Amino acid sequence: MKLKLVFALLITIVFIQPAQAREDILTLPLDELLASEDAKKALLDVPIFFAGQPHPAVKSSKEVTTSRKTNAFNKSDEEACRWVMLSALKVLQDAAQKGGYDAVANIKSNYDHNEFASSTEYQCGAGTFIAGAALKADLVRFED
Repeated sequence: MKLKLVFALLITIVFIQPAQAREDILTLPLDELLASEDAKKALLDVPIFFAGQPHPAVKSSKEVTTSRKTNAFNKSDEEACRWVMLSALKVLQDAAQKGGYDAVANIKSNYDHNEFASSTEYQCGAGTFIAGAALKADLVRFED
């Protein structure tokens, strides 16, 4: 009996493959995200400017970060990334609004601490069950 148990345990150890966690980094277009109906519903009335986009002169600023995750199960990678990116942007807008800032500027993707600055694209991590977006930005007050 013990020999069968040991043999079964050895077979199990040899043949079990470790679970492969998938984590793909997607680079997606900002214009599609910001023009979506979801963006119109989710985002606040606080201006956002991605890295490289022109904006009024800044009087003062404060650097902030956010990292958001969402359930990606039964969603396409793109759908999960859109949802989590909108969530991250809303967190930044909310911080600006609560802090009395005029806008969120210089927004950069910072997934897994790898900075990606673009005025036309953003990055998102997509896995089998979880999608995530991390952002760095400046909360800004414009000159009068």
